[in-house]
Amino acid sequence: MIYLGLGANLGDRRGNLRNAIGRLSEKGFAVTRVSPVIETPAMLPDNAESDWNRPYLNCVVEAESDRSPRMGLEAAKQIEEELGRAESGRWAPRTIDIDLLLWHDRIVNEPDLRIPHYGIAERSFVLTPLAHLGPGRIIPGLGKSVMELSRETMPVPLWMGILNLTPDSFSNDGLSGSEDILAARIDEFLDQGVQIIDVGAESTRPQAGSVSPDEEWSRLKPALGLIRSRIRDKQSDSRISVDSRNWQTLGRALEYGVDYINDVTGLTDPRIQGLAREGDCDVIAMHSMTVPVDPSRILASSLDAFDQIDQWIGSCKMAWLESGLDLDRIIIDPGIGFGKTPLQSLELLQRCGEFRKHGFRLLIGHSRKSFMERFSEGPAENRDPETLGISLGLCASGVDMIRVHDPCLHMRAYRAWQHVSGSHRS
Repeated sequence: MIYLGLGANLGDRRGNLRNAIGRLSEKGFAVTRVSPVIETPAMLPDNAESDWNRPYLNCVVEAESDRSPRMGLEAAKQIEEELGRAESGRWAPRTIDIDLLLWHDRIVNEPDLRIPHYGIAERSFVLTPLAHLGPGRIIPGLGKSVMELSRETMPVPLWMGILNLTPDSFSNDGLSGSEDILAARIDEFLDQGVQIIDVGAESTRPQAGSVSPDEEWSRLKPALGLIRSRIRDKQSDSRISVDSRNWQTLGRALEYGVDYINDVTGLTDPRIQGLAREGDCDVIAMHSMTVPVDPSRILASSLDAFDQIDQWIGSCKMAWLESGLDLDRIIIDPGIGFGKTPLQSLELLQRCGEFRKHGFRLLIGHSRKSFMERFSEGPAENRDPETLGISLGLCASGVDMIRVHDPCLHMRAYRAWQHVSGSHRS
């Protein structure tokens, strides 16, 4: 498999990425997958011109080709020229930048061509999108996986925006009664470049009533149609996730073409495992004691909360391997607030980055949850400032994906945080 890194920080950045992906297909690359698009600060040399400080949009393209690496480099340069990249100084702004990251298992060391790309081990704007295509892939010549290298850098989190279609949401953000409001929220997410839109139609709050798979799907299908109708390009725009515990609902969602299934029961149901094994999607496995939440069922208070979740991940990993699941497709969510006391949830948030040692990508969903009651006043819907504070701490911990109710606010704050956090392009 071949992996190419694309970046743009001039003009219509997303349009430039989209056009470059299309031209790769025209020049002998059979594009198989494209990573989510992330934004990062520009790499800047000392005494750079202030106009050069333009954030990049970056993604990684997975492709197949029978061409040689040298022919691939020539094709990349042709595309850059066709899309208006001008000759300029190193790290100057550009309409498109195409790097050859990996070429099967080849190692190439030539004056103008190095594969693996010389910066692959240190650059989070390369490792992050690559980790969402193949976290377990071993980098030739380095002997480390993409995820191992990612743990040594600061990954750029993907932001997952919550679309809640339930009438009984714990944070009063349910959108089940207004198509206009729902459409406006979807448009806001897409305009701001939210990478993943997670749609749920059954409340998981304590003692919530159960929803049949048919009723759940009747709520989901119109919303999924609205999202799909607004996505301009499936490869470079937001991805769709469905949050459910019902295998029937998740199966229908996969037939509808969603990109993620978010299993709030932890990928323990053999029927959901079958969907994961056969489907072309990523799968989020969330730890929970009960869904909906039963406050009487919690992690053992006599044992360390981190150790209990750590052991759960290890045992699940062995079971998933035995079931023939592709571990590169699985994302772990420790389930903040699901069967955990407020102090246990805080302990997990403080140490959650350590869970990445298992080789899985890590998602955290802490938004507006009740564990914040001890240091937050008012109802759940007013907890976005506290949620944001925790989210920035998670960014520093190396979390891969963060699920929140107001992703646009979070993305704005994160853009500023990046510029002073030392997580620049290097």
